[in-house]
Amino acid sequence: MTNDNCIFCHIASGEISTKKLFENDDFFIIEDIAPVAKYHYLAIPKSHYPTLDTMENKDREVLGSIFATIGTLTEKLSLQNGYRLIINQGEDAGQTVFHLHIHIIAGQKMNFPHFKR
Repeated sequence: MTNDNCIFCHIASGEISTKKLFENDDFFIIEDIAPVAKYHYLAIPKSHYPTLDTMENKDREVLGSIFATIGTLTEKLSLQNGYRLIINQGEDAGQTVFHLHIHIIAGQKMNFPHFKR
């Protein structure tokens, strides 16, 4: 499944060229064009899922594959001292490209935002 108006679908299909740091049949990893840390990557499924809740049960195995693979790429991606994984889900969470993707952020100490209750 793809979306003609989606930049990540165009990258997945090869219509837009970019350096892929990792790629398999299900997803690829690229550098974020607006990094918020020393190392900032995006893990992007090749199939178009606007958000987590648009995935069917059979599609969710892709997420498991992404998470398991990231753990094997710590040296290649310079993640040895720790990393943060973020999925922005919807506009209120800051999602700007509606194609499910996981931010991989590393290379510096990070503070977790504290929320008032």
